[in-house]
Amino acid sequence: MYLDAFTLSALVDEFLDVLVGGRIQDVLDVDASGLGMEIYAQRERRYLYLSADTQRPRVHLVGDKLRRGLVKPTQLGLLFRRYVEGGIVQHVSQPPWERIIQIDVQGPEGAVTIVIEPMERRSNILLLQNNIILDCMRRVGPEENRYRLSLPAHEYKLPPAQIGKHDPLRLNPEEMLGIFEQNDDPKKKTQQVLSARILGVSPLLAKEIVFRSGADVTQKASDANPERLFDAARELFEPLRQRRWQPGLVEGESGIEAFSVYPLQHIAGWHPVETVSEALAAYYGAPVGEDAYNAAKVPVRAAIEEASGRLRGKLASLEKSLTDESDREVLRQSGELILAYQFQIQPGQTELKAQYDLDQPELVIRLDPALTALENAQAYFARYDKAKRALDDVPGLVEETRNELDWLAQLVTDLEFAMSWPEIDEVQQNLQAKGYWRGQTTKRIAGSGQSAPLKIATRDGYVIWVGRNSRQNELVTFGKGGGQDVWLHARGVPGAHVVIKSDGRKIPDTIIQQAASIAAYYSASRADAKVPVDVTRCMYVKKIKGAATGMVTYRNEETVLVAPRSESENEY
Repeated sequence: MYLDAFTLSALVDEFLDVLVGGRIQDVLDVDASGLGMEIYAQRERRYLYLSADTQRPRVHLVGDKLRRGLVKPTQLGLLFRRYVEGGIVQHVSQPPWERIIQIDVQGPEGAVTIVIEPMERRSNILLLQNNIILDCMRRVGPEENRYRLSLPAHEYKLPPAQIGKHDPLRLNPEEMLGIFEQNDDPKKKTQQVLSARILGVSPLLAKEIVFRSGADVTQKASDANPERLFDAARELFEPLRQRRWQPGLVEGESGIEAFSVYPLQHIAGWHPVETVSEALAAYYGAPVGEDAYNAAKVPVRAAIEEASGRLRGKLASLEKSLTDESDREVLRQSGELILAYQFQIQPGQTELKAQYDLDQPELVIRLDPALTALENAQAYFARYDKAKRALDDVPGLVEETRNELDWLAQLVTDLEFAMSWPEIDEVQQNLQAKGYWRGQTTKRIAGSGQSAPLKIATRDGYVIWVGRNSRQNELVTFGKGGGQDVWLHARGVPGAHVVIKSDGRKIPDTIIQQAASIAAYYSASRADAKVPVDVTRCMYVKKIKGAATGMVTYRNEETVLVAPRSESENEY
């Protein structure tokens, strides 16, 4: 399944309707091969995603705000900021029958053209000025393609013209007959011949033509009926010629299986949707929101669950050792009984049976025949002392294990709220550092850097810092927060550390309520109608000694009850 010429034509018309005249307000690197643009057009913000992914290239509008996936922008991203950001979309076009879209922009440094080539294995995004390449997502040198160089400072060239193919919008019955008369390969299928000899006909469209002609989509070309195929093609091509697009999706048991800009009859489950972009976003998965990163989160979440399971088992064992002293007491009692009966123990004896308490059964005490009775007693006392010393360490191990479980619970929340590759990567890096990651050890994503805490400025000049993962929490609390600043955290659950900078001023209750609602939103209790949030001063927040990053204890808190609300839902 790929973006064929007709689908791109439909996208061009969609972009002409909603993007032309719009101002490009923001450009960002969504991922390593994709760029995003926020375009304000017709009093509405639109979000355009361009991807040069070699397997699933695409271009379409998305419904939600795009998020920056790379902290360090690509070279092309930097050039987009310089030449495109702040510009006005002038025109959108498509070279005839090419799988290419061109967006003309009047930018801060003159007119430029964004070229999107969503072709598998050869996909690219290029920025041109006066038809000279400023840069591109994927550079192509002469060793790969002597005719079409995709390199800075080189002239941009369209792909070579497609020779020997018929225009589908001008096709006549004689040409359709000739297409099959010229076929000399008995193994070729009808749909393969159509796709190879008619411009813009993808395998999907070719199968639809064959099906509507009354034949099976697997029909061999030698069995084709050119007259029926022409009638079926004319039926399909007429609305496409008039640019009457009918975008839709095929949904099956395994999910969304295909998209098209015309009704599909040869696949069950086709239904129309409002726009081409809607169809593409549904098929490919939007590069925004939860769906964009769910696949990447799965193995990380599994690693957290596995580590948590092992730690819960360890904690149960430690807590049991605190309450079960019978084994240690048997060691002490055995030593004392050996001393009491030492004169009755014979050399070489291997066990002693004796009763310690009158109301308890007798103990069977194993003896080392190579040792004297006194030495056997001393050995039991030594084991008893060792067991006691081990018990002395158990409370500390219990606390340490509980802290580690709390930290893993925080990582679950970190992962839940991770909405970029760097944020997911940070969770994995934390697991690797602690030895909890069993998969392949990876380095930090190239160019991703580290995610930054959220900074919110209110109308009254207050600054609110929000940490959305463990590392950010530590930075917010101990890097951004001063002693008199206000600190907030959802009570009793993993979540964000939030700091309100006071700058020596009294912080109004309205600001505290807003910050508390954000702390509730970025917590494990986000789904609750009301969430208790603790409020104290930064001076009362302390790191837990020996605990992982971001783990704290605090005192002198007051608790407020708030509804979780994101930063965009609050009015500042």
